[in-house]
Amino acid sequence: MKPDETVRKVSKPLWIVLGVLLLSIVAFLDYISGVEFSFSLFYLLPITLISWAISERLGLVFAILGSCVWIVVDILSNSNRTSNLFAYLWNATARLGFFLLPVFMIRLNRALQREQELARTDFLTGVLNARFFHELAQMEINRSLRYKRPFSIAFIDVDNFKTINDTFGHTEGDTVLRAIAMNIKAHLRKTDIVARVGGDEFVVLLPETDAQTAPVVISNMQRALLSEMNESGWSVTFSIGVLTLSDPRLSVDEILGRADQLMYMVKNSGKNNIQYAIHPAEDTYALKL
Repeated sequence: MKPDETVRKVSKPLWIVLGVLLLSIVAFLDYISGVEFSFSLFYLLPITLISWAISERLGLVFAILGSCVWIVVDILSNSNRTSNLFAYLWNATARLGFFLLPVFMIRLNRALQREQELARTDFLTGVLNARFFHELAQMEINRSLRYKRPFSIAFIDVDNFKTINDTFGHTEGDTVLRAIAMNIKAHLRKTDIVARVGGDEFVVLLPETDAQTAPVVISNMQRALLSEMNESGWSVTFSIGVLTLSDPRLSVDEILGRADQLMYMVKNSGKNNIQYAIHPAEDTYALKL
């Protein structure tokens, strides 16, 4: 349960004002209705709103505030006739526990979402991990077979990456990998899928991308990567194998294996190049830089 982009654009003070206003309206309606009608459920509205739109911590504040307001309404409306201080405290605590339910539910939901996100992403670069990529790639294979739409997969290996680790240390190497992942994502569509599948290996899935479009997309991405590496003083290049599939009657591992073989053809012929192939035609051709 995450606030969408529209919610994020609304400032926190405005949400707080809205929450206070909503709590005031509920308290007023509770007061004028007397003991005949119960408004306890409606106190959850501002608490849930603030917990969801801002944070669970502020939702806790609104839960405490709501409990206090409810006690005040009880006293003013004479619906709570006890003069026992302990009874007031007991009722306030019981109501607070009731009001905390949406706060804890939202907190639990977000914790589960974070766990799911961690299970799907590579901890170092923030792109998808190999396991979740396999799931999405299988979905794309099924979609391609059903709707007869092509897609392409690029297997990217960072040339000379070991030199970075040996010369500057693994911390600098991690920085390089993060920069590569961010650059790849920045130069692709939001519908494209990027994953880290090895120490210095990445894979990109381009839905609905045919053999004419793939070279344009991948070559532009490689040029952008090389430019950033040069500007940062990192002496690495990129060997890339690209497989375009129009009838993908292959498993995910078979597709990755063929794209990997294309990448190694580049490695064995001098590195820093792109090798393309089409399935089922299996034609291969290289794009010289």
